[in-house]
Parts: sequence; structure tokens; C-alpha cells
Amino acid sequence: MTKFKWLTEYRDIEFEIMYLEDNLSRTQKELSRWINGDLKDVKLTNESNAATLEEHIKMIQKEINYKKSCLEDIKNTVKKFNQIDHIILYARYIEGKSFDEIADETGYSKGTIYNKHASLMKTIKYIDDII
Repeated sequence: MTKFKWLTEYRDIEFEIMYLEDNLSRTQKELSRWINGDLKDVKLTNESNAATLEEHIKMIQKEINYKKSCLEDIKNTVKKFNQIDHIILYARYIEGKSFDEIADETGYSKGTIYNKHASLMKTIKYIDDII
């Protein structure tokens, strides 16, 4: 398992949720076409993709809910760090900010933010290693 995976995958999960939500919207529109739209009079077979749209929608919704839960778990873990550590981790990994942006917002120098981040990564690596 990649070290800090739980921390670095936050942004990836956000993009996956956006993709799934778009897929859900398109699938719901397709289902609507079959129920109330231009395809309502077309006869379906058990093997057709349209016959499984409702089940597909449920699966997408479950996946979205699971991924949103993962995001909340990561946020809750980050909240457990103390004040400045929390700010750095949240800004860097959840908001996707640069060290310069974090330094500007916190009033610390970029070097201090960078060093504090490096120290945090050592701590997290230690925790990951013992778990």
C-alpha cells in the first residue's frame, strides 16, 4: 500500500465523485426516455442495456455514497491534528493549495510551512508503518 494514500487520494476521490454524478445524471435521463419519453413504446428484452438501467442507477448511487463517506473519513482524520498541522494538511490535500498559498494565508514563511509539512509527513509515515 502506498504511504499516505489515505491523505493523497482525497482529490482523486473528488474527481471520481464528479464523474459518477455525471454518469448518474446521464443514466437517469436515459431511463426517463424509456419511461416517459420517445422510447416508451419500444419493447425491451431481458438482455438489453435499458432493462438494467434502474439497477445501474442504484449501483452508481451506492458508489457515490461510499466515496463521499471516504472523503468524510479523510477530513475527520485530518481534524485530529493540532491547529497548524491541521491547517497545513487541510489546505494542501483537501483544498489542493500550494505551500505559497498556505504561507500567505497563515502568515508563516514558505520555508516554515515546507518544514512543518516535511515533519508531518515523517509523523504520518511513522503512523502508517506501525499500523
